Amino acid sequence: MKTSKHIPTGKIKRAGKLIGTGLTVGKNYASHLGSKLLGGDGDESKLNEKNATAIMESLMELRGGGLKIAQMLSMEKSLLPKEYADQFSLAQFSVPPLSIPLVKKTFRKYWGKNPDVIFDTFNYEASFAASIGQVHEATLDGKKLAVKIQYPGVADSIDSDLAVIRPIAYKIMRMSGEEADKYFLEVKRTLIEETDYDLELKNSQEITNACSKLDGYVFPTYYPELSSNRVLTMDWIDGLHLPDFAKSDASQEERNRIGQKIWDLYMYQVGTLQKVHADPHPGNILITEEGKICVLDFGCTKKIPDEFIAPFFELMDPAVLDDDKRFIDLLYKLEILHKDDSEEEREYYINIFHDMLSLILRPFKQESWDFSDQAFFDEITEAGEKVAKETLFSSYSLNRGSQHFIYINRTFFGLYQLMHLIGAEIDVRYGHA
Repeated sequence: MKTSKHIPTGKIKRAGKLIGTGLTVGKNYASHLGSKLLGGDGDESKLNEKNATAIMESLMELRGGGLKIAQMLSMEKSLLPKEYADQFSLAQFSVPPLSIPLVKKTFRKYWGKNPDVIFDTFNYEASFAASIGQVHEATLDGKKLAVKIQYPGVADSIDSDLAVIRPIAYKIMRMSGEEADKYFLEVKRTLIEETDYDLELKNSQEITNACSKLDGYVFPTYYPELSSNRVLTMDWIDGLHLPDFAKSDASQEERNRIGQKIWDLYMYQVGTLQKVHADPHPGNILITEEGKICVLDFGCTKKIPDEFIAPFFELMDPAVLDDDKRFIDLLYKLEILHKDDSEEEREYYINIFHDMLSLILRPFKQESWDFSDQAFFDEITEAGEKVAKETLFSSYSLNRGSQHFIYINRTFFGLYQLMHLIGAEIDVRYGHA
């Protein structure tokens, strides 16, 4: 497997790399526009593919906040041009791990010694590599452990990385204005938390302890004495990652059972704990040999305030779509409608969100929903593309709503994608059991 022998750690070096990528993207746009003016075919898909490839090459080298944003965006396929979605999806599974010399150097920086001095055995070849860090297998006193090491320079460069990547992300997502800045600040705040492994240890122990009483799940034990703000050690859990389970010969009954267990665990976190693992991508979920669910990586954890969760769950009730007064009141509470909106703006946003929710909440109208139905996801994608085109050359923006939406929407759309991946038919209504 290809490995990285060097990661730029200084703010100036990282900013220079991203600025260079931004210039490349800008040149590609200029070349595309010039070609169209001269009678070229103006194939936007070719432009998107060139830009997406250039951006991903840069982000893969740097890791950190920019790559994390790409990973997040890859789960919002209806909001991205296909070429970007395809490239950004690589952030979930195809990040090159650090080379062995760089692993040793990084570990010595954090601990002052090589890992084989601390552990009985330590596999210097990473088992998994992601946007913020990578995981190694180790043993100590007969226990099989997973040791997550953060990439060098990532935590210290979040501000500078995001300052440079923000205009690129805004261009891709067709975002602008104060609403977009509000979402970006929420992303930055969460990324800062995600690079603090002391906080991740605390969140991991808090959520797994609360969920351990639930039947059908298994969670690793975490070891504070073998952890720090840049290294996190926990039990190694053997099992199939969700994409491997999806490819297996598991029966439909088993797929439905697994899907329901995953969904119910997240709904318990959202509705009861009001603190949720907000990164439900396939690489973070294991199915053990006993058929239990294991959720990994509580770095991206979202605490949900009372003033948001109550109207949010109310908006998820399909019956609200038939009650205009109640529906509009919730749009104000969730900051989708603003007091200073014109009558024209108000009507536009009421209609657009009513149409989108009518589609997205369709699974909540029935006792069970078959997420293997590709037509449903095609319809969501087509609706998203239609809205994006409508707002592209207008004064309207879909950057509406509380900043809490960014991770709650990510959680729910991530769950939709997970259910689709394994082809599960489940009951999505909270508290149905």
